[in-house]
Amino acid sequence: MRILTGMKYLFLWGLLAGMAMAPSGDRIRTRFTPPAGAERVDLPEHSFGAYLRELPLFPAGTAVHTYDGGLKYRQDVHAAVIDISVGDRDLQQCADAVMRLRAEHLFAEQRYPEIAFNFTSGFRADFVRWSRGERIKVNGTTCTWVKTGGPDASHAALLTYLDKVFTYAGTLSLSRELRSARHLPMEVGDVFIQGGSPGHAVIVVDLARTADGRNAFLLAQSYMPAQQIHVLKNLAHPELGAWFIEGADEHLQTPEWTFDWGDRKRW
Repeated sequence: MRILTGMKYLFLWGLLAGMAMAPSGDRIRTRFTPPAGAERVDLPEHSFGAYLRELPLFPAGTAVHTYDGGLKYRQDVHAAVIDISVGDRDLQQCADAVMRLRAEHLFAEQRYPEIAFNFTSGFRADFVRWSRGERIKVNGTTCTWVKTGGPDASHAALLTYLDKVFTYAGTLSLSRELRSARHLPMEVGDVFIQGGSPGHAVIVVDLARTADGRNAFLLAQSYMPAQQIHVLKNLAHPELGAWFIEGADEHLQTPEWTFDWGDRKRW
């Protein structure tokens, strides 16, 4: 797709976006109105995309807090705060937040066998074994399952399992686990990710499409230190509010990281 730049294009999209927002909306779908002339894409019921679009939000104006109750050092990057726990340890950072959302959706749909993530070492940690009372013993880069408790497939058990995943997985392991979507049409649930130390990851939580096929999308992230997951503002083009436009610039410029358009991946 031809990269579109220039003030004329951005001014037009600024008019279309209108920074439309319904402060009383308590879900992503109801808080953020698509740009004028654009319509939300249809999503299958019970899909990951449908789950993300319905994520609950704290009231408009809520600050982003870190895992220890403090304030995120930047309060200018978010358009909304997602109402989901962050834990009390410095674990649920960027890639971890992506995995948390994926796991929460699969758990809600009772698709327990699909809740599995790779450690950076390559070890596959699956929730089914965890729910049977097995735990992961880590010795250097060697991981083994050890039976230590009784069966527990509760949501509390899921969060304990995820704390273990967050400790030993990150952007590097997740970037290897996901498959490239750079040549595929964008979908809700796609992840822009650069694996490394630290690397970064953001997730597409809503998507609208104009009559001429352009994509307008919303992004969510956590960051360092671990903090509440939040919907991002488009600070590179504030006239667009929280919406980003695919191909509007040479790179995808989020408030705290710049991605290449080819960094988009999915499960």
